[in-house]
Amino acid sequence: MNLLQNFLPRTSDKTDEALDRVHKIPVCRILPNPAQPRKYFDSGETLRLADSIRLHGILQPLCVRKPVSEGNIDDFGGVYELISGERRLRAAKLLGLAEVPCIIIEADSLRSAELAIIENLQREDLNIFEEASAIAALIDLYGLTQEEVAAKLSASQSYVANKLRLLRFDELEQRTILEKHLTERHARALLRIADPKMRKAALDTIVERGYNVAETEGFIAKLLEETAPQKAPQKPRTALVKDIRIFYNTLDRAVDIMHRAGIDAKSQKKDLGDVYEITVRIPKCREEEG
Repeated sequence: MNLLQNFLPRTSDKTDEALDRVHKIPVCRILPNPAQPRKYFDSGETLRLADSIRLHGILQPLCVRKPVSEGNIDDFGGVYELISGERRLRAAKLLGLAEVPCIIIEADSLRSAELAIIENLQREDLNIFEEASAIAALIDLYGLTQEEVAAKLSASQSYVANKLRLLRFDELEQRTILEKHLTERHARALLRIADPKMRKAALDTIVERGYNVAETEGFIAKLLEETAPQKAPQKPRTALVKDIRIFYNTLDRAVDIMHRAGIDAKSQKKDLGDVYEITVRIPKCREEEG
């Protein structure tokens, strides 16, 4: 099932009819979608698509909307706003095509933005940061929780959370990661470093040394271990000696009390290396001997 259907309410008969009809619309009358989540379009891919369109035509119609302020949805003399099909439109312009096949959807600007985001997520041709931004935009547009968005995208909550974490990188870091062809796993490993300056230095090192994912994870783990705050050294033996001295004093006082009571008790302490030996000798009373 198309994921777009998870975000669309029930449509009217008029909208269903518009979805079923394909119209030829002049390229010059199609405006770009301001909510387009894709910020980078590979020129090589556009050229290859243009060559395919030249040979086989546009097999999948573009999706456009008629701005409500323009009036009748069937007024093909006005302008249209693109919802999906940016690459196809670019390739058509490159070929100099006058018209492109389009499906017209009744949608306001908010719905247009929603559909553009979902369409790109479905195609899976966004880079990792564009995808993260698209998911964040869905949350902002709908006011949904991560769990609710995950359900609509048929994904896990951890998938959504991990994508959103990528937005912690600043623009320079994002550009470096993309230009140096680092993977999402590289990026997620780098996010273990909270300090921006340290993370930037680590990123430069990873790029310079050409680390793969496993090497990157190992490098960052070692870096975090080396920079972790040192714990204060423990002194268990000192504390133990202090406790033993308390025991000594307690025994000495007990022996002293026996002396005052007329009992000839004696104590002896020996240091045997690993242990202390304390011997207390208390003479038996005559009644006990009898």
